[in-house]
Formats: sequence, C-alpha cells, structure tokens
Amino acid sequence: MNHQKSLTAYIAAIVSELIFTGVTDVVVSPGSRSTPMAMIMAEHPELNVHIHVDERSAAFFALGIAKSLNKPVAILCTSGTAAANYFPAIVEARYARVPLIVLTADRPHELREVGAPQAIDQIHLYGKHVKWFSEMALPENSDEMIRYARTVCARAVAIATNAPSGPVHLNFPFREPLIPKLDDEIFKLPERPNGYVKVHNGDLTIEEKQFQEIAENLSKTKRGIIICGNIVDQGFPEVVIRLAEKLKFPIIADPLSQLRSGTHSLENIIESYDTFLRNDDAKTFLKPDVVLRFGAMPISKALTIFLKENGWVEQYVVDGGGGWRDPASLSTNMIFCNESLFCEKILSFTDEISSSDFLTDWKKVNQLTKEQMTRLRDITELSEGRLFYQLAEMLPEGATLFVGNSMPIRDLDSFFVNNKKSINVMANRGANGIDGTVSTALGAALNSESLYLVLGDLTFFHDLNGLIAAKLYNITINIILINNNGGGIFSFLPQSEHPKNFELLFGTPLGIEFEHAVKMFHGNFTKIKDWDHFGSEMMKAKSSTGINVYELVTNREMNRDEHREFWGYVSQEISNFVKGEQ
Repeated sequence: MNHQKSLTAYIAAIVSELIFTGVTDVVVSPGSRSTPMAMIMAEHPELNVHIHVDERSAAFFALGIAKSLNKPVAILCTSGTAAANYFPAIVEARYARVPLIVLTADRPHELREVGAPQAIDQIHLYGKHVKWFSEMALPENSDEMIRYARTVCARAVAIATNAPSGPVHLNFPFREPLIPKLDDEIFKLPERPNGYVKVHNGDLTIEEKQFQEIAENLSKTKRGIIICGNIVDQGFPEVVIRLAEKLKFPIIADPLSQLRSGTHSLENIIESYDTFLRNDDAKTFLKPDVVLRFGAMPISKALTIFLKENGWVEQYVVDGGGGWRDPASLSTNMIFCNESLFCEKILSFTDEISSSDFLTDWKKVNQLTKEQMTRLRDITELSEGRLFYQLAEMLPEGATLFVGNSMPIRDLDSFFVNNKKSINVMANRGANGIDGTVSTALGAALNSESLYLVLGDLTFFHDLNGLIAAKLYNITINIILINNNGGGIFSFLPQSEHPKNFELLFGTPLGIEFEHAVKMFHGNFTKIKDWDHFGSEMMKAKSSTGINVYELVTNREMNRDEHREFWGYVSQEISNFVKGEQ
C-alpha cells in the first residue's frame, strides 16, 4: 500500500476527529518528525494553528488558551527532548484540571534504542501526570485503522474533558518519508464522516436521600461557613450565593473563586479573611460548627491554619471531579458531586433561615478590616500591598487579571476587595510554580478583551521567551512587573531569620534591566515613578495595544515591614472590637 496515501489518510482522520470533538486550537512547535501532522493540521480550515518555537513555552501557551476557553487544546511537537519540555505545563494541567491533548511525534519502533538521533523513550513519558496514554499504531489506510484512529482520538478528548479535566498523551511513530499528499480531497473521509463514536460524559452526583440528610444537618447549624476556592463553573457563583443566603452562612471567597467580582450579590462574600484570621480573638469569635467547602484549596495560609485549629468540626468537601482535596485530612464528609448540582439540591431541601448573628459577626469583622485597609492609600512609596488594594478600581470592566505565584497571588488574596466590575481572576495554582506564567497569560489573552498580568521579577525572568507569542500574534497584554530584585516571599519565611547566606540562597537578586528584553520583542516599557504616574499609565493602558510592561521597583524588606505593621494594626483594632462585643 502507498506509504504517502496511508500517512495522509490516517492523520487526516485524526485531525478531523479533533475538530468533531470540539478542539479548535492547536499549538505546534516546529520539528521534522511531526511534519506530516503539522502540515495536515495547517490545511484544516476550522483549526486555529499557533506556532511556538519553544516547546516549554508552547505548552503553557496552550494551557492559557484552554483555561480561557474552558475546553481542550492540542499541542504538537517532534520527538526527543522536545516532548520532555512539555512536562512542566502537563504537570500544571494535571493539578489545575485543565484539558490538554498532548500529541508527540516519535521514531518508529525499529529506530528506538539503537542510537538513532532525537530518539528517547517516550512511552509513558509523563507517567501519572496524564490521565491516559496511548502508543498509536503506525499509519495505515484500511477502514479498520481509520476507524481505530478516530475512535482513539474521540476517546482521548472525552477523557481529557471528563471531570476532573486534565491532560492526555498520544504518541505517534512515523516512518519516513514524512511529507503527506495535500489536495482538495484530504478531508473527504469514507463512511461516518461525522465521527465514529460520541462519548457522553455526565456529572457526578449522590442519592436523593443523602442530599436530604445533608440539607437537614446544615439547616440546623447556626454557625456554618462556606469556603470557595478555585472552581471553573460559570453557573456556580449564582447558585452558591443563593445557598449561602438561605442558610445564612458567610462565603469565604478565594480570589480565584470568581466570587469577589461581578454583578452577583456581594452581601455575604467575605474577602479580607487573610488579614483578620491572623488574630486569635477573631478566630475564637468566628469559630464555626460546620464547614462546607467547594473547589481547590484556598491560597490563604491564615485560613488553612484556621481550618486546622477547628479540625474537630464537621467539614463537607464537595468535589465534582471526584478528587481528594484535603491535605490536612480535615474532612468528615467527602462528597463526589457536581458543585452546582449539589447547591441546587440542598436548596430544594432547605427552608429559609430568617437571620443569623454568626453571619452578622463575620460581616462586621470583614467590614472593620476593609475600613482599616484604607490606610494602604497613605503609603507614598511604591508598595505591593497598595498596588493590589487599588487594582480593582484601576482595571477596566470585564478585564482578565492573571496573577503570578509567590507574593503577588498572596497579596491579591489579602488586598483585592469585592467589586462589581466582573473581573476574571486567573493564576497557575495547580502546582503553584512560577514557570510558564507569561506564556499562560498570553494564551489566555488570545480570548480576553483586556488582560493584565501582575508578576514578580523572578517569575518574569523565568519565562521571558514567552513574549514571542505576543509579537507573533499581535496579542495585547499589560504586564505590571513588581521588581523587588529577588524572591520577596522568602522575606516572610523562617529562612529570613538566618541572614548569613539568605541573599545567596533565597533572595537571589538578579539586577536585570528588563527594558532591553521587552524591546527585543517590540514591546513598550515604562518605569513607574510614583502613584500618580502609575494611575495615568493605567488609564492609557485601557486603549493600548501590543506588549506593555509597567515596572514598579519595590524594596523587599520595606514590603515585609509594611505588611507586618498593617497586620499588627488591624489585629489590634479587631481585638478591641471583639472584646467590646463580648
């Protein structure tokens, strides 16, 4: 049988099946062994092909696209270490529950383990970090093999999207010659042109009797709280807000829960807990009897400690992905059920509670803390705390805010207050790493009206090459670069109490002039002088295009001292309030 004809038909079937299963975007890194699939992908009119020369950055770029679209995105690379460079993004996708279709080209079996160039062992390369792996058969053009290829592809997409979403890996051995036959007939497939199998995914749920029992238990609880972490479900905010209102439970809302910003009711949303839960009087005053938790583990360490200190209380963890998000083993009830469905069912079995002193107490402490936050506006030096406190009012309506890890995401948690601007907050919190942040944000920016990325200098340096995507695809992104010349988060950790080698091992000052790197990618660079200058630049940013980097130079030690001084002041005010109330 003609090799070129078999190669073309087999790959065309796979690419067609990707389209039929809803995949619209693929990020391709150039390479020789992946040639046939790349060339055929480029021919399909319904597939958006994005080229990215660095596989590590390419995979994070695809991750960002998938996060913004909330659907699977494919990545394609050649054989060898190219595939290994996908690993960090695959790990992030696995733990962040993001669907990626990983397509790696490979040497055929006879060229493995014999010293052939660019040949490594790619079988189960990503181990347990992918939901499923398949070593694909060599291309053939028989009806059976075309059916096989399309069925495996449909299965891969279904597994990637089924809760919990995540990456899958298909490894394709290709023999030379690698050039397919491209003509007008390439995608005119024999029999069943609309696919061979449709996979029907359903939501996890529990029995009606169990819903009723949980509802009865929650309804008789006067001191209950709802904790919402990172969760991807557009309908969830509205239904969990209705549940909180009916039960009269406060909602402790992580910034990635999408509950702090939007047109929904913010009445029972508690956002300043990371500050007031550092205070022992507040923690005693607000002690719950029941915890109802949704989504990923919250960012706040203060909240985590609070939960551990109340480890004896009944804690329901609801996870529509059937995972086990309970690092401290605090749950008394692990509920594998779609989160929105769970809320709807509990609502149907719950009577309205008229009022709750416990909810009022949480709201009073939250409001008192927010009132004290206005002190941040008095900080005249460029300050990380003040930046995040003012972000909500500075960003435009409907903006996407992508935040880097380490200190930025923690300052966002502490100081980003409730607002009505429908700001979509994103971050890479699967594995909590700093790698790939720029690339992920740029992938998300492809489908965002206006995206703002806030990150530290180490995180920016770690993924500078990711800026090439903005240059290639004319992506507009506004990057707020917090340059404290090193790892600011370590100043808050016990390592800082051992100054002898602190800067060498943890502070790691880079001393980089980022302006030169930004201009290399045809970007605009502005070094912020003061708060008035920053405010005016943020107004201009609303109509800007291309790469725009705004550098705020801050001091790590001063930032640490400002945080501690603020926490101390607020803590004293809360203690006075709580003792007065008691």
